[in-house]
Amino acid sequence: MRIDKYISNCGYASRKDVKKLIKNGVVTINGTVCKKAEQQVDENSEVCVEGNKLVYSEFVYLMLNKPQGYISAVYDKKYPVVTDLVDEEYVHFEVFPVGRLDIDTEGLLILSNDGQFAHEMTSPKKNIYKRYFARLDKPMEEKDIEIFAGGMEFKEFTAKPAKLEITDNPEEVYIEIAEGKFHQVKRMCERVGKRVVYLKRVAIGGLTLDETLKIGQIKELTKEDLEKI
Repeated sequence: MRIDKYISNCGYASRKDVKKLIKNGVVTINGTVCKKAEQQVDENSEVCVEGNKLVYSEFVYLMLNKPQGYISAVYDKKYPVVTDLVDEEYVHFEVFPVGRLDIDTEGLLILSNDGQFAHEMTSPKKNIYKRYFARLDKPMEEKDIEIFAGGMEFKEFTAKPAKLEITDNPEEVYIEIAEGKFHQVKRMCERVGKRVVYLKRVAIGGLTLDETLKIGQIKELTKEDLEKI
């Protein structure tokens, strides 16, 4: 790839600013001063800018503790979007939400610029279960557990068997679903006569929401984090 793209992907400078750095003679490739922005490098090249060795990364994976009021998109005319919350150091990666959460739903949302990863994460064939905490207007009953476990037929899709876990307070439950269709958790609860008044996603597969991450905050996921999914 071109050296300007390499440096930009490292988050050191924009491609426009890289040209200025090259002109000033502060960019080296494997110990040799770089003179052209179109010079080719690869991931194994040793690139230094102003004496700082860069670490190349093509893809990035972020955990967001999504607040209410944000759309799971990169642009919306009416509402703020989750990518508005991305820290400046990650903006150049041009991340997008992997899957979605409703505007009034909080919790774990992954942002990335890896399209293949996003496809794997959202494919129904992968059976990656998502775990939600829900607060209801009425208490769940033991009989509802079997109804969730049996799957549910909706007009446009059939929900796979879901796990319903009733806490000591029967108006607070945990629900695990495989699909994540539009308003799915809310619609499943409505099927058994309950209305969701608060909803938060707390896990995707084996990856749980970092309890130290405040609403609206983001942190980068490690390789070990991704393997949990």
